[in-house]
Amino acid sequence: MTTLESIQKSISPELKMLNERIVGALSTSNKLMNEVVETYLKTKGKQIRPILVMLSAKMFGTIDENVISAAAAVEMLHNASLIHDDVIDETKERRNNPTINCIWDNHIAVLVGDYFVSAALQQAISTQDPRIITALSQLGAILSLGEIDQIYNAQSHVLSEEAYFNVIRAKTASLFVACVAMGGYAVKASDDEIEKLKQFTNLLGLCFQIRDDVFDYFEDKKVGKPTGNDLREGKITLPLLHVLLNESLPLHEEMLALSHKDNLATEEIATLINYAKNNGGIEYAYGKMTELRNQAVEIIKQLPDNEARKAFIAILDYIIARDL
Repeated sequence: MTTLESIQKSISPELKMLNERIVGALSTSNKLMNEVVETYLKTKGKQIRPILVMLSAKMFGTIDENVISAAAAVEMLHNASLIHDDVIDETKERRNNPTINCIWDNHIAVLVGDYFVSAALQQAISTQDPRIITALSQLGAILSLGEIDQIYNAQSHVLSEEAYFNVIRAKTASLFVACVAMGGYAVKASDDEIEKLKQFTNLLGLCFQIRDDVFDYFEDKKVGKPTGNDLREGKITLPLLHVLLNESLPLHEEMLALSHKDNLATEEIATLINYAKNNGGIEYAYGKMTELRNQAVEIIKQLPDNEARKAFIAILDYIIARDL
């Protein structure tokens, strides 16, 4: 099976161009900004999002300057959201390295995040493709609204799968969808082809967030966040949501009331996590990912059978099976 590493290797020249483009786009005459950006860029993630832009272009054409610009725009906007999230969540470490707000302060981190957003927009504009510019600019609004919806649901104790999926579709899947749309636009793919790939990556994005949520039910230092972090913020994710919606379970009313409590103690968080794990919540989340994965594969089978299609399926499988 194709692995993420082999996919990265197959487009290593393009990834090198991407990272050079990002460094160039963020370069300034300001020594402090350059120091912060250089420190931040030393540790890269797996860059799945720009890889999706490139794979979309490869499925329908070839990777050119506009594709690299679109991929750089998406990666910088994504990183801007991470920088801002670290400020909001008071995160001190990401990817096993100190965050910008930890090394410097929140003021510097917010400004650097804003600078990433500006650089992302400039890269989108450089393509001179209105659809790419629109996709990126709309994405920022969708991501923000997804986060606001999540906060509202937590504060209002909204418990429904529909509400959960609406949130993760906006706050996570929308970014993956924008990636393939921008890649397709850059190589002039047809609207029908782009739409099918958007449907595929919407399901891929949902799986990504469900898997990310499952991490929070287990102690694993590699993940970079403590068990129960979501519950500390009032967020009830799919494993616990599923069991809380099952009124036939023992202690249902007691656990439901506990989940509505503000400022949960560590012991109370552990109680809710164990309740989800002991009543099939984790298994349900994996079952849902399998269901979404099968739907996604059926959709992408309608597109050209090439290496890019195989790579998309491999990334989907990697996302579900990943351990960090």
